[in-house]
Amino acid sequence: MDSSCCPDPAPVLLLHNVDPGWPAADIAAAEQDAQTAEKALGEIGHTVEVVALRDPHLAGRLADTRPDAGVVFNSCEELPGVPHSEGQVVQVLEALGLAYTGSPADVLIRSWDKAGVRRRLERQGLPVPRWRLFRTAQSDGWDCFPAIVKPAYEHCSIGVTAEAVVFTPAELNRRIDYVLAAFRQPALVEDFIDGREFHVGLWGNGVVEMLPPAEMDFSAFASARERLCTYDSKFSPGSPHYERVQVRVPAALAPEQARRLEAVCQGAYRALGCRDYARLDLRLRADAFYVLDVNPNPDITPETSMVEAARVAGYSYGAMLSRLVHLAADRHPLWGRHRH
Repeated sequence: MDSSCCPDPAPVLLLHNVDPGWPAADIAAAEQDAQTAEKALGEIGHTVEVVALRDPHLAGRLADTRPDAGVVFNSCEELPGVPHSEGQVVQVLEALGLAYTGSPADVLIRSWDKAGVRRRLERQGLPVPRWRLFRTAQSDGWDCFPAIVKPAYEHCSIGVTAEAVVFTPAELNRRIDYVLAAFRQPALVEDFIDGREFHVGLWGNGVVEMLPPAEMDFSAFASARERLCTYDSKFSPGSPHYERVQVRVPAALAPEQARRLEAVCQGAYRALGCRDYARLDLRLRADAFYVLDVNPNPDITPETSMVEAARVAGYSYGAMLSRLVHLAADRHPLWGRHRH
């Protein structure tokens, strides 16, 4: 391959993780998702090599991979068997000199610290719900109810159930105690904003574009405790939240609301240092959009809100993935436009 310029479309190494300890159905789903992405990219014209990581030894798995083999499409959520290790995946890719899609390691690592993310956003003047971090089961004067209690260092709504929404100091203390014991980490307590929730995909570097926002429709639930995106709503088919929370794309927003939402989302994207793409979760109350979470490595398998938002914006699945590949190709050490 001529290393002086980028082939168009760029060749792709599609990297994803498969943990042998998962249930067979989850392994099959992960392999099917990789095949779907491979086919979608192939239809655009990319040559694709699928690399399934089944153990934590990523450096060895890619030791013979040359930078001119292509762009690594990084779909790894972790090194198999190593929780919270998505940043380590990227550290390996960087050490090997490989161009890859998505945010750098420091951003991925930073995103796990919910309190740190909120401090960073607050320093930029971006709205977040009132919050405090608790390391003991005493709520110590917290007086903002309803509140929601979350593990301080988790993603994917782990620990978020109807019981996480509390209305009294006694409920709050019990839930803090549960998080401390079950997750062995501090509890993040927030003002629970019982309002409209939006999941917003953004992509780009320099010029950052907001995709059509998705709204999580909780109208099937009468209780405020149920009006939230739980772990079950994302990963448990057949559960009430999975079946009854509806996703509306595009969300119904007045033009001025959409402008305010875009400004907050772009500010948060830049404040955290996101690159290529990310998804933000926000809630609306009294015309203010509050940032709940910034995910710089969101799920972009075919049924997710960000993929649907891209489709509404006019991108097929393959075209969406291809755009991310070429954002990363701009940084390629041999034929990128922005060589480092």
